[in-house]
Parts: sequence; structure tokens; C-alpha cells
Amino acid sequence: MSTRWQPVADDVWQGRDDSAESPQALRLFQTVARAEVFAPERLAGDIALLGFACDAGVLRNKGRPGAAAGPEALRRALANMASHDGHDRLADAGNIVAAGDNLEAAQQALRDAVSACPRAGRRTLVLGGGHETAFGHGAGVLDAFPGERLAIVNLDAHLDLRRAERASSGTPFRQLAQLCGQQGRGFSYHCYGASRAANTAALWQEAARLKVTVIEDLALLGSDDGALSSALAKVIADHDRLYLTLDLDVLPAWEMPAVSAPAALGVPLGKILQIVTTLCQSGKLQAADLVEFNPQYDRDGQGARTAARLAWHIAHCWK
Repeated sequence: MSTRWQPVADDVWQGRDDSAESPQALRLFQTVARAEVFAPERLAGDIALLGFACDAGVLRNKGRPGAAAGPEALRRALANMASHDGHDRLADAGNIVAAGDNLEAAQQALRDAVSACPRAGRRTLVLGGGHETAFGHGAGVLDAFPGERLAIVNLDAHLDLRRAERASSGTPFRQLAQLCGQQGRGFSYHCYGASRAANTAALWQEAARLKVTVIEDLALLGSDDGALSSALAKVIADHDRLYLTLDLDVLPAWEMPAVSAPAALGVPLGKILQIVTTLCQSGKLQAADLVEFNPQYDRDGQGARTAARLAWHIAHCWK
């Protein structure tokens, strides 16, 4: 079996029908158009929702598998949420389904799919998959905008800058740094929510070598809103486009149990939404993803609802 694109099954987008109450009483399952073939230029909306069904990166990183089931679980959680401004722009562009351990082929397929979307005037919202999603997604954005300054904003407890012989969910930003070097462009990586306890000294040294901007979890929890707003304003002003990648393990374990590596401390959902809102309303956000959701470790659907709320908010606020 090879890596391939697949449309989403018909039974995924379902929910409660309140349309008899009012023409405005709609939910996402009633407003999100679904593609039967991968053709970004034919999508009904300008935000292409893509799934990356892959466990290979997490397995290579010695994590707990299950994220390959994330895209379907998150779509099901999204389906019954109320449809408001912005949500009619969402169009389901299907899934890239990885085959076994062939991570490189899966990342290339995602890269190709993502790079095709801007050429058709579409932005991308990708549901992972482990954080290996970020290399395929980020590479596709870099390919699509070769002459532009791209900021990578990662909300994550981990720096994901591992040195390894093979790609994994722990290597995507080191891979993107290497790609930027190959393309002769600057590598602008901003990691918010990193845990000092979850990253070795070697990873912090690598972050310093690559001139990564890091705001640790404790700093985010202790910072006033003005300092955070100033940091985000500088990122927005200094770049042409933004790529937001949101590893759900940045959230506290009590808010997000359904990940491979739950955070003992984490950054609460309210603070994460504040950051997401600012980036979405900047007018420069080109791409966003949510990664590492693992329904196998969810508790009564709590994690799915939290992740879906984030995806819902991104589409709602995206300008």
C-alpha cells in the first residue's frame, strides 16, 4: 500500500439538524463542502481543510501511536459545532494517508498538496497526525512563496529540533531550517510555550544556534498581556506571511489528555486562544495546523472538543 490522497467518508460530517428552527440555525456539517477529488481550484471555500493521517513520525520518536486517527476524530467533533462567520469558507479537501513507516513519502505528498493550494487562492488548515505534519506543511508553504519572509510560529511544549538520522515528530523544525538554507532564505522560528523540563540542554543549544525565539511556558503564564502583544506585533510586522503550527501538548494535561506526551504544566486554553486570535486577525496568516491529537487517550471526548474549539476559532477569526 502506498501513501495516497483519500476523500473523507460520508458518515464523518454529521450532527444535529436545527434548520427547521431558522435558516441561520446551521452547524458545520451543513456548511462545510467536501471534495471527491483533490482539486484546490474547485473547492467551494478559500480555506482548504486537509487531514494528515500519519503515525510514522510519532513511532520513530518513540511516542505513543494513535495520531493517525486524529483527523477523522477532529472532523467529527467539528461537525456539530455552530456555523458562524468564516465557517462557510471551510472546504474539506480530504486526507493524505501515510503508508506504514514511509514518512518521507507522506511528507512529500502533503508538501505537494499544500503548495498547490495557494496557487488556487486557498489557505490551508491541516489536522494531524504527529508533529511530523509541520515539515510537510511548512515546506509546502515555503515552496509556494519563494520570495517572501515566512515566520513559523509554533505553540508547543517541545522545540522539536532533534538531531536524528531519520525524520520524526521530533525533527520538523530542524528539517525546515535545513530547507530554508537550501533555498537561500532566512529561518524565522518562534516557539511559544516550550517547557524547560521537557527539552534537553542539547535542544536548547540547537535553538540558540538557529536563533530561535523562545517564550517558555512559565514566562507565558507570568507575562502581562502587553508584553505578549508586543512580541506578536513584532513577528507580524517583520514578515510577509505566517505559518501557525499548534501542538496540542502545549495545553495542560487536564485540558488536553489526548496527546502522546501530556504536559504537566502547559499553557491554558485561554492564553493559547489569545495568541491564535492575534495571528488570525493579522491578515498575514497563510497556513495553520493542529497536531498530535490522539483519540486513543481522550477522556469522554474532552480533548476532541478542546481541539475542535481551536480549529473552529481559527476559521472564525482568520482574515
